[in-house]
Amino acid sequence: MRFGKKGKLSPRYVGPYRIIQRIGQVAYRLELPTEMSLVYPVFHISMLKKVVRDPSLIVPVETIEVNEGLTYEEIPITILDRQVQKLRNKEIASVKVLWRNQQVEEATCEDEEEIKNKYPNLFE
Repeated sequence: MRFGKKGKLSPRYVGPYRIIQRIGQVAYRLELPTEMSLVYPVFHISMLKKVVRDPSLIVPVETIEVNEGLTYEEIPITILDRQVQKLRNKEIASVKVLWRNQQVEEATCEDEEEIKNKYPNLFE
């Protein structure tokens, strides 16, 4: 999972951070805190939000546990639903998993065998 976006999940915004320098017409250098020293400080304009009026939309840096590879781990809470999709010659089992992603809970459809291998405690 990359910092900020994974598959169907919506991107997260952290900040706000001050713009130090404009680089070209579409890039900006931001003043990032020392906790984010592994993140390159130059961003394309499409990755920035102009104004964040609602403080609840700002995710504090302290709550994001980003490792050296700029990834973080989501924690599955429970399985909401199970489906079996029938094709001509085979059946594909999928489950709807409720994930705890930072401060938001979201559900996605995942392959049942993959989830069983990674998180066997959900099927007990």
